[in-house]
Amino acid sequence: MSQHATARRVATGTGATLALAVVGVTATGGAAHADDAYTVRTGDTVSHIAARTGTTVTAIARANALADASRIRIGQVLSIPRGAAAATPAAPVAAPAPASASYTVASGDTVSRIAARSGTTVQAIVAANGLDARAFIRVGQTLTIPGSGSPAAAPAPAAAAQAAGSVSHTVRSGETVSSIAAKHGATVAAVVAANGLDARAFIRIGQTLTVPVAVAAPAAATVGNTFAGRTYADSVVAAANANLTTLRSTPTPTKAQMQAKVAATARAMGVDPALAQAVAFQESGFAHAVVSPANAIGTMQVIPTSGQWASDLVGRQLNLVDPDDNVTAGVAILRSLVGNAPDLPTAIAGYYQGASSVKKNGMFADTRRYVANVQTHMTRFR
Repeated sequence: MSQHATARRVATGTGATLALAVVGVTATGGAAHADDAYTVRTGDTVSHIAARTGTTVTAIARANALADASRIRIGQVLSIPRGAAAATPAAPVAAPAPASASYTVASGDTVSRIAARSGTTVQAIVAANGLDARAFIRVGQTLTIPGSGSPAAAPAPAAAAQAAGSVSHTVRSGETVSSIAAKHGATVAAVVAANGLDARAFIRIGQTLTVPVAVAAPAAATVGNTFAGRTYADSVVAAANANLTTLRSTPTPTKAQMQAKVAATARAMGVDPALAQAVAFQESGFAHAVVSPANAIGTMQVIPTSGQWASDLVGRQLNLVDPDDNVTAGVAILRSLVGNAPDLPTAIAGYYQGASSVKKNGMFADTRRYVANVQTHMTRFR
């Protein structure tokens, strides 16, 4: 959703009740019992459980005779092998993945998250697996993860101009070290090392973590921290920059191609194409490789919480940096807003300000201008 009123939407918008992390593990203040058994909870994947309990996906799959490690169910009790963590180096910071390491794609995974967790790059994974320009992957797919010993994993020349930095992150309910690392474009190993965590990578709600991030060279274009008089938190801006880097690391469609995607997707999903195109034009001018300081991503300028809501609406996990998924997310949100609003202006206002905020507060002055602009744009796309 739009970058201009995100400060309000984070608190009051349509996606405000959802967990911030796109791929979250429902956690409590207590640690998982790494040495005995673990009951699968909403959002869990074997890779997340392995990271939290200091073991490996392979060890858990072997101990539980899992034919497909990507398929576990809520309430299932898994045996977590004792001593599995001891088989790895004593320090919680694992060595870089070997050149031929394999990874099975789990629900919610994206290439950028897998790269961040594995200490490699999107480009390296794309090259090693012959992925297309969208870096499309599917649940259950086995990927080759290039390690430091593989030429494909060599950092791009621009990476040499990057310096290490860090941001502070306060742990929220449902977050794990892997989801936090992915959010900030860091690695699990880096977060573990920076905070002296044990092999289980145990964290608690309210804990403040130091998250190492790469600071781009001054010559590189980055997302600032202010817009329209609002200043955004360092963690939000860091996530926005990580998403911008991902968008710019792979080819993106032209504005004309994105406009065509918006119109086609709207028709397929039963939304007025003129409305969808008008919103996209207002939000981004049909550009896709754009991210706002509020971490509103892509052509439809969707923030992660709203992206998760859209994923729930369409019944599959959407990757907001993917051009097709980004458009699907925006159109799905519009379809829901139009279906639940008393009139079109209120639906448009909900996309910008958040439906619950519009219902509670009415339209703010900037929201009224936004609605007027979108309705004007609609006439050009009829």
